[in-house]
Amino acid sequence: MFKALKSKNFKLFFYGQSVSVIGTWMQKTAVSWMVYSITGSVFLLGLATFLSMIPSLFLAPLAGSIIGRYDRHKTMLVLQSAAMIQAGALAVLIYFKIYNINFILALSLIQGIINAFDMTCRQTMMIDIVDDKKDLPNAVALNSTLNNFARIAGPALAGIILHTYGEDFCFMGNFFSYIPVLISLLMMKITPHVKTENKLNMLDDLIEGLDYVKKETEMARMLLMLTCSSIFVISFNTLMPVFAKDIFSGNAETFSWFESAAGIGSVLSAVYLANLKSAENMGKLMIAASLLLGFSIIILAVSSSITIALICMTLSGIGMMGQTSSINIYIQTHSIVSMRSRSISYYMMAYQGMIPVGSLIIGYVSHSLGVRTTVAIQGIICILSVLVYVYYKKHKTTEEDLETCPVPYRNSKN
Repeated sequence: MFKALKSKNFKLFFYGQSVSVIGTWMQKTAVSWMVYSITGSVFLLGLATFLSMIPSLFLAPLAGSIIGRYDRHKTMLVLQSAAMIQAGALAVLIYFKIYNINFILALSLIQGIINAFDMTCRQTMMIDIVDDKKDLPNAVALNSTLNNFARIAGPALAGIILHTYGEDFCFMGNFFSYIPVLISLLMMKITPHVKTENKLNMLDDLIEGLDYVKKETEMARMLLMLTCSSIFVISFNTLMPVFAKDIFSGNAETFSWFESAAGIGSVLSAVYLANLKSAENMGKLMIAASLLLGFSIIILAVSSSITIALICMTLSGIGMMGQTSSINIYIQTHSIVSMRSRSISYYMMAYQGMIPVGSLIIGYVSHSLGVRTTVAIQGIICILSVLVYVYYKKHKTTEEDLETCPVPYRNSKN
């Protein structure tokens, strides 16, 4: 399971990130709870998530092109430093009790812009910090395990800190969590990335990347599946503060239970992926995970027991992690070297970029239909999208087989 840690650079990256991502999830949880507590508005709760992720929709393809042209190691240092400054600004704002929703939303947008480049750079950098390229799928899965362990620890820690000390301590914790990352990045020894001669022809790069993804039909199908899931399904997480506070009459600690339950499921799924011996059958794994995600959130929507709701959140975490990571591993292992950063950027656009669109839509729809009904519809859409994917995949495969099947010679006299 830990074979990728044989690579010194990946080990440094892994240990440094293990602290930082916990801080990131602490801040994410604190911002969601604070926005809903201050405003009582589901729409503004959705808007905060929207602003922190929407830049990926527009900037991820551009990020893929830019990052492919420059030294990824140095770029990562700059981006992590910028994220640290953003976390510090939010900590100072709340420390001085400036609960201005406009400032908070503006800083969420800045975080989203940084993340659009940071997430693409981080995924693309995997190939540089793993010595044995056969360990790349394991490195991707371990990175996912780390992120999802932080999804358990971060919200759980945030729930305790929010209840005991307040939001400003969560934000200060995130600020200081970037120190180990920067130290680990400075300790890495990576061969400088070869720069592209022409740094101005971005448009051609974007078109070339899009053409490549379209020609890789299985990759294109997976990305369309992920886009549908990001818009209509994964955004159900946006409504978890409402489930915790209004439906189950809880507090910040209750909200952290929901986040942590999803994180436990994600870790279980990521551990399974890390133990796979090869990157084959990612398509089948994605289908199974997507079905689990759909059914679990339908049951969550109708549940009246917080225990059942938390079990469903765990199952949804397994499904969501399985779906997104199987697609990520497929792209990482099937993209040619010259197209890897651009392929990953389209993955980030379909995943991180589309979730905020879904969050905004779900925040609006839940006002009209109610939270439970909205989440149930999301689960149904998830299952239907799987059926469409399977039908289209089999239909196209049959057509391709018929096109390549040799026609037997028939004598005209017969």
